[in-house]
Amino acid sequence: MSTFRSIVFASVIAGFVVGLIVTAVQQFGTVPLILKAEVYEKAAEHRHDAALAQPHVILVHDQAAHDHGAEAWEPRDGLERNAYTAGANILTAIGFALLLTGFLSLRSGATGEQVSWHEGLMWGLAGFAVFTIAPGLGLPPELPGVPTAPLLSRQIWWLTAVLATAAGLGLIVFRRSMPAAIAGVALIMLPHLIGAPELEHVETKVPSSLSHQFVVAVTMTSLIFWSLLGGLTSAAYAWLERPASTARG
Repeated sequence: MSTFRSIVFASVIAGFVVGLIVTAVQQFGTVPLILKAEVYEKAAEHRHDAALAQPHVILVHDQAAHDHGAEAWEPRDGLERNAYTAGANILTAIGFALLLTGFLSLRSGATGEQVSWHEGLMWGLAGFAVFTIAPGLGLPPELPGVPTAPLLSRQIWWLTAVLATAAGLGLIVFRRSMPAAIAGVALIMLPHLIGAPELEHVETKVPSSLSHQFVVAVTMTSLIFWSLLGGLTSAAYAWLERPASTARG
């Protein structure tokens, strides 16, 4: 029971801290780029509205779909939007921290060694490779106003890339044999050989330079997220487990 409490408390502490830090980082990195892209997106919507207003244009279905999108709720810019972003970041960080502490606890129980922040950092970097680098190679982050392939197909490919990369890294790191390493590399490459879903023609007013800056900003923010999450989660778990280990000794 003490180990379970350590897992939960370490995840909540690390997730809360990392979520707040990443939210602050986003205010200087990704948020300004998103706001710039939304200007282009809203300008395109205004042009679409003007086209629909022409007497010779009758698109009942399209108009209804557009009205539905316009009425969709979204948080107001400023404090409300930042609060929802911070809440989502904290919950996401806590969820991933629970996975990390679970793996760290299993590793510590199997080897009998105390968890260190160095090991946690390595697990965090592995999470960065699995959840950011691998799927991002096929499906880079997109700004508002940039058309994308259908959501379901992108979700399926993203999940396939994540699972294949995680399994491939597991074979390489834990099996430590040439056949396993070859199989691991093949698994990691498989989703990219299949290819991510994409549109044949993409028409957008969002500048390509803005999209490039966004990809870089998201990648760097994710690197900060996973590095801090791995290091802080392992440090918090080791600190909470130390009294229990001393008492058992």
